[in-house]
Amino acid sequence: MKKFFLLFVVFSNTFPGFSQAPPSWTSADMYLAIRKLNVLGAVLYIAAHPDDENTRLIAYLSKDKLFRTGYMSMTRGDGGQNLIGDEQGIDLGLIRTQELLSARRIDGGEQFFSRAYDFGYSKNPEETFTKWDKEKILSDVVWVIRKFQPDVIINRFPVTGEGGHGHHTASGILANEAFVAAADPGRFPEQLKFVSVWQAKRLLWNTFNFGGTNTTRADQLKIDVGGYNPLLGKSYGEIAAESRSQHKSQGFGVPAQRGESLEYFKATKGDQPANDLLEGVDLSWKRIPGGESIGRMVDSVTATFDLLHPEKSVSGLVKINKAINQLPDGYWKTQKLKELNELIAQCSGLFLEATTPEQFAVQTDSVRINFSFNNRLGTDAVLQKVKVDNFDTAFTKSLEKNKNVNFSKTFFVPGEKPLTQPYWLAQKMEEGYFTVTDQTLIGQPDVEVSYQAWIQVSIFGEPFTFVRPVRYKFTNPVRGELYEPLVVVPPVLVAPDEKNKISKGNNTFEGILNLTGKKKGFQTFLKGVGRDQIDPVKVEYTPDKVLFEDKNKTIPVRYSIQANIDNDYYFAVDANNGRKDLYHLGMKEVKYDHIPYINYFTVATVNNRKLDLKIYGKKIGYIVGAGDKVPDALEQMGYEVTLLTDKELSRNNLSQFDAILTGVRAYNTNEWMNKYYDKLMKYVNEGGNLVVQYNTSNQIGPVRAKISPYPFNITRTRVTDEKAVVTLLKPEHPVFNFPNKINDDDFSGWIQERSIYHGSDSAGKYEKLISMNDPGEKPDDGALLVAKYGKGYFTYTGIVFFRELPAGVPGAFRLLANIIALNKKKGF
Repeated sequence: MKKFFLLFVVFSNTFPGFSQAPPSWTSADMYLAIRKLNVLGAVLYIAAHPDDENTRLIAYLSKDKLFRTGYMSMTRGDGGQNLIGDEQGIDLGLIRTQELLSARRIDGGEQFFSRAYDFGYSKNPEETFTKWDKEKILSDVVWVIRKFQPDVIINRFPVTGEGGHGHHTASGILANEAFVAAADPGRFPEQLKFVSVWQAKRLLWNTFNFGGTNTTRADQLKIDVGGYNPLLGKSYGEIAAESRSQHKSQGFGVPAQRGESLEYFKATKGDQPANDLLEGVDLSWKRIPGGESIGRMVDSVTATFDLLHPEKSVSGLVKINKAINQLPDGYWKTQKLKELNELIAQCSGLFLEATTPEQFAVQTDSVRINFSFNNRLGTDAVLQKVKVDNFDTAFTKSLEKNKNVNFSKTFFVPGEKPLTQPYWLAQKMEEGYFTVTDQTLIGQPDVEVSYQAWIQVSIFGEPFTFVRPVRYKFTNPVRGELYEPLVVVPPVLVAPDEKNKISKGNNTFEGILNLTGKKKGFQTFLKGVGRDQIDPVKVEYTPDKVLFEDKNKTIPVRYSIQANIDNDYYFAVDANNGRKDLYHLGMKEVKYDHIPYINYFTVATVNNRKLDLKIYGKKIGYIVGAGDKVPDALEQMGYEVTLLTDKELSRNNLSQFDAILTGVRAYNTNEWMNKYYDKLMKYVNEGGNLVVQYNTSNQIGPVRAKISPYPFNITRTRVTDEKAVVTLLKPEHPVFNFPNKINDDDFSGWIQERSIYHGSDSAGKYEKLISMNDPGEKPDDGALLVAKYGKGYFTYTGIVFFRELPAGVPGAFRLLANIIALNKKKGF
C-alpha cells in the first residue's frame, strides 16, 4: 500500500551533455573520413557489460579498416562495483554509460545497449535469464542488428561458460540466436515497420587467453591489431589504453601497449574466414546499384586532399553528396550521407554552436539561447535558416571568412516540454530489465537531447542541414571553457532529506522536505492530506508558507508523519491549489570531471520502516573506503558516526569508539591503512571491536595493508541468490542474540545478492557463524568470520550491508547492530 501526500501550493508570480568541447577534427581526421567514404562495411561487437569490449580491436576496425564499428553491451553495468564514489545501481549504470560513450569517442566505435539491467554477479546463464526475460532482450539484440546491419558480428564470450560470469555466457547465447532471428521475418515482426530483416555474413567468437583460460587455437583466424597509425601518431594499443582507461569507476586504467598484438576468431555461425574478418563481403560502392562512379569520385578527392587547406576539398565532397542523393534509398546511402554531412562541415571549418548560460530550462519559465556561427576557412557558405522547437527564422546571409555571426533568442519553456530524463528510467522498471515501450528508442545509448538547433547552410549552392545540441556553456577558473547538457526541469523540485526513515513505537517519524524553486517569484502554501482512509495519518509541515525570492533557492520544510503501519510515502506539490499541476519529482545529480554532468528525476519518496531494533553502544568510527552509504544508515540507527581518514586515524584516540567499521574495499583503496595496523590491533586487544567489510584480492583491487590479528584469505566466493537459505552455525552466539534476536525473517527481503568475497580461515582462529550457498553449489561458511583477540573482537564479513542498508532491509540493520555490539555481550 502506498500513500500520497499533497503539498497544496499556490504560486504568485512577482514578475513575468557535456564537459567535452564540440568535436574538432584535425586534417588527419578529415583525410581518414574521406577514405572511409569508400569503405562500405560494418562490424558489430557484442558482450555483456561496460569494459567487456575489446577496445584494441574496435580501434583497429574503426581507424585502420575504416569499418562502421559498433559495440552492443547487454547492460549499463548497474550492478558493478564503484572505485570512485558511493553510487550504486541506477546511479552507477548512468556513470558507466557515460564512461562507455567517452571510450567510444576515443576508439571510434558507436555504442548500443539492450534493456537488460545488471542485477549483479550471476553464476550461470539460466539464472541470468530468470531475470532478464530472454525473449525481450533477444528482441533488443535483433533490433540493433536490423538497424545497424553489420556484415559481421563478433561476440566476446562463448556459449559454453568459459567467460565465467552468467551475463557473459548469456550475451554469447543471445548473439548466436539473434544472428538467425534477425534474418527471420517471423521473429519480432513488429519491428519490420521500422527496419528490414538482416542476414549478417558470419558470427565470430573473439577467443581469448586470460584468467588462466586459453581458448585460442592454431586453426582460428589470426589478425594483428597492434599496428601503428602515422596519421594519428598512435598505435591501436595506445588508442585502446586511452579508451579503456575511461572506465574509471571500475579502476580500469591501463598502460599503453605497442607492438604486435594478435586476436583470434572462430566462426560459430556462417563460414570460417581464412584471411580477413569480412572475407567474401564487397566493401566497395559496387555493392550499391549505380554506385561504382562514387568510388572514383572519392578517390579523386582523396588524391588531391591538402592537409593545410582542407576547404579545397569541399566542392568535390559536395558533388559526391549530390551524386549519392541520386542513388536508390538504402542503408549505405543514408549512412554515407550522414558521414558526408559532418565531413563537409569539418573540412569547411564551419563553427556552428547553440548554447545557454543556464544549466536548466525550467518548465513555464524561459531560457535564452545564444547562437554563434563562424566560417573559419572561407568556404562558399550562406546561412539560410535556424530552427529550434517552434522557432524558425529565415536568413540569406553570406558567412564571411573567419567573421563571427552571433545572436540570441529567448524561448518560453512550455509546461508540457518533456523533462530531460533518461528514456530507460521514464517508466517503472522490472527486476531484471528497464521498461521501454517506444521501439525506436531501444538501443540508444544516451538521454535524448532537450533542445536541438537545426542550422541550414547553402554550401556551393547545395543546402545542408547541421543539427547541433543546445548545451550549457560556462567557464571554470581551473578547467577553462566547459560544455554540459541543458536539462529541462520542473518549476519546483521536492526532495526528502533521507530515503529511509526508521520508526519505533507509535510509528511516528519526521524529517526535512527540501523544496527547491527553479523559477523566480512565487510563493507556496503547504497542507498535508492523507488520501487513503485505510491508513489514517497525521501530517504537519513547518513552515506551511514558503516564498521563493530567487532561482535555485532551497528552503527546508519540516514534516512529521504519524501512521499505523510501515509504508512508502510520496510527496507532491500542487501548483493550482488542488486542481491539476502536480510536481512530485526530485532531481539526482552525479558529477565527475571525466564525464558529463548526470541529472535524472525520481519520485519524492520516503520509505518508512518500523523496526524492532535495539542498539548497544553509541560511538562508531568509520574508516572510509571506496565509497558507500553505510555511515548514513548507522546514523539512522542511532549511532554517532565519526568518519576516519588518514589524518583522523593518526590523531584520534580509538578507545573512544564502541566499534570501528571499515568501508567497502578500504584495504584496497587506502595504502595508508598499513600505518595503522598496530594501532587498530591494539584497539581490538584492549577491548575494541573492529568490523571489516569486504575487500577484493585480485589485479584490480589488491589488498594494500595487513587486515587482521590472525591470517585469513580473501576468496572470490560469493552467494548471488538473494533468497539463498542462511544457516546459523552457532545459533547461541551473541551475533544472533544480542541486542536483537535474529531469526529466519531477518534474511527475507534482501536485494541483489547475499554476500561477496568470502574469507577463508587459514589460521584456525575464526568462528564461522553462517553457512549459505547458491543452487547447485556446496555450502560456504566464509561470509561472517569472528575472532576473539585479547579483550576485543575482530570480524570480517562479505555480507553486502552496503547494498541492503540503503535499500531499507530490516534484517540487515538488526544483524549489523549485533555485530557492532559484540564487545558488549551482556547476559552471555
